[in-house]
Amino acid sequence: MKKVLLALLVIVAISCNDKTEEKQIATPSEATENDTIPNFGIVIHGGAGTILKENMTDSLEKAYKAKLEEAIRTGHEILANGGTALEAVQRTINVMEDSPLFNAGKGAVFTNAGTNELDASIMDGETLNAGAVAGVTTVKNPINLAYEVMVNSEHVMLGGKGAEEFAKQQGMEIVDPQYFFTENRYKSLQRIRDKEKTELDHDGKTAFVDPFIKDSKFGTVGCAALDKNGNLAAGTSTGGMTNKRWGRIGDAPIIGAGTYANNATCAVSSTGWGEFFIRGMVAHDISALMEYKGLSLQEAAREVIQEKIPALGGDGGIVAIDHEGNVAMEFNTAGMYRAKMNKDGELEIGIYGE
Repeated sequence: MKKVLLALLVIVAISCNDKTEEKQIATPSEATENDTIPNFGIVIHGGAGTILKENMTDSLEKAYKAKLEEAIRTGHEILANGGTALEAVQRTINVMEDSPLFNAGKGAVFTNAGTNELDASIMDGETLNAGAVAGVTTVKNPINLAYEVMVNSEHVMLGGKGAEEFAKQQGMEIVDPQYFFTENRYKSLQRIRDKEKTELDHDGKTAFVDPFIKDSKFGTVGCAALDKNGNLAAGTSTGGMTNKRWGRIGDAPIIGAGTYANNATCAVSSTGWGEFFIRGMVAHDISALMEYKGLSLQEAAREVIQEKIPALGGDGGIVAIDHEGNVAMEFNTAGMYRAKMNKDGELEIGIYGE
């Protein structure tokens, strides 16, 4: 009888131990549940240049911060709900394109001929597919047309009238060129044209001559995003250079210069002196330094923006996010309109060099 009782006690003890082990195995799983939520993030810029606190009114600073927050929250919500990085990039940039605060879409600067010529590009980090448009004058949101070029044509870049015809065929929103007219931008052109001098949209040398340029600054816009599926995307949109001539095109629509995305490395959007960013192939160079030299995103961005571009004689900045959600907002100018949000919804907005 004693042997039977001992056997029963052993069985009960083993059973209890098994249950205890099951609980111990389950507990760590519960503790790390939050860690298994897919990572995602988004970062934007609204232009880089001689952006100084002393030249900014309180009301204008609030307006820029409010629009940057509206833009980035638009994209962040898409990502949080499981949307794609490509969708987040487009909708975020749309907010800035529709605002006269930035040199893109509605707020585009004027050419020497008194027109507004818009450029944009977008890239998919998963497929390395890309689309771009240059010199369009009637498309309300050029970044959306760049996307259509990427997904609905066999081409990467379309320009001018051909791009506008393609936009009509794709059912894009077409506007009268007058839509892009803003009084302050036009007055800026008049002052510059009187001098017969080409001025970069972010050129600090004339920032104190023209009140509008001094106060509202610059504004090529861009966005880079990582979605929950681990896919990266980047996009850039701009009105280019004030008083530009001869169909000048900057870096914004150039894949590898103004925009680049690769799931293996990062997604980048550039803003700055376009001629130098084209020569330096800034966006791709940051990705290449990560891929070939094993640099981190921040290390690569710093090397290109703080060393390579200044050595050429150019200035500007970038925003970027890598495949792990790390973000870089690097610039060598006095300031850059910028914002970032991570998967936890933590928001950071900046304007000046800090």
